[in-house]
Amino acid sequence: MTNGTATLESPATAGRISRGLQPGVPIRLRGLSWNDYLAISEIIGDRRLLTSFGAGEMEILMPSNEHEIWIALLGKLIEALAAEMSMPIIDHGMSTFRRDDQEKGLEPDRCYYLLNAPRVRGKLRIDLNIDPPPDLALEIEISRSAEKRLPIYAGLGLPEIWRFDGETITVHQLVANGEYVVAERSRFFPFLPLTELVRFIAMRDKLFDNELTDAFRAWVREQIATGWKNVT
Repeated sequence: MTNGTATLESPATAGRISRGLQPGVPIRLRGLSWNDYLAISEIIGDRRLLTSFGAGEMEILMPSNEHEIWIALLGKLIEALAAEMSMPIIDHGMSTFRRDDQEKGLEPDRCYYLLNAPRVRGKLRIDLNIDPPPDLALEIEISRSAEKRLPIYAGLGLPEIWRFDGETITVHQLVANGEYVVAERSRFFPFLPLTELVRFIAMRDKLFDNELTDAFRAWVREQIATGWKNVT
């Protein structure tokens, strides 16, 4: 294990994967083919693990408690914001998304359909050959960086990624050359300074999750009433 990352150089059996997993510590399997990735994914099955595959490397992560706390809270705030704005939203959680033609696949920490929500309403299975990818994905960077996941997201065509490290949210938007650029605000919520989301998340030490969400919703209603003139 090096720098908190366990590295295996060949495809692993289910037993080796299980023995190597620790919450918050990614395992990386290098030199794999697309079929290797699919086979290992089949072995993993429905266990609550986050995986990604691109450029011959597969990452497997068992989320830590801290990771799950942050992703749940950030997700609650996004859903509350969409509700107050009367925006359509569909939560696809950590669903698996793959593109065989790109040989790329992953499970986001959490993802949402926003502009494309009407196109996938009622669908239980998403096929990226015919369906659009999620509009927004969230990545929690408490125990590992999402940097290597960005090219995979780009291959899948996700328009926007938010990376949260416990203190700041960084927005990455896909541009015409197939790469992500850092943006000041979300294209889906351009009126919202993301520092305000972080400010509310920081209240977790003093408020229960439902109290925090209620406070955020009340704040959003105030901003709507004033045309978002009180935020910069």
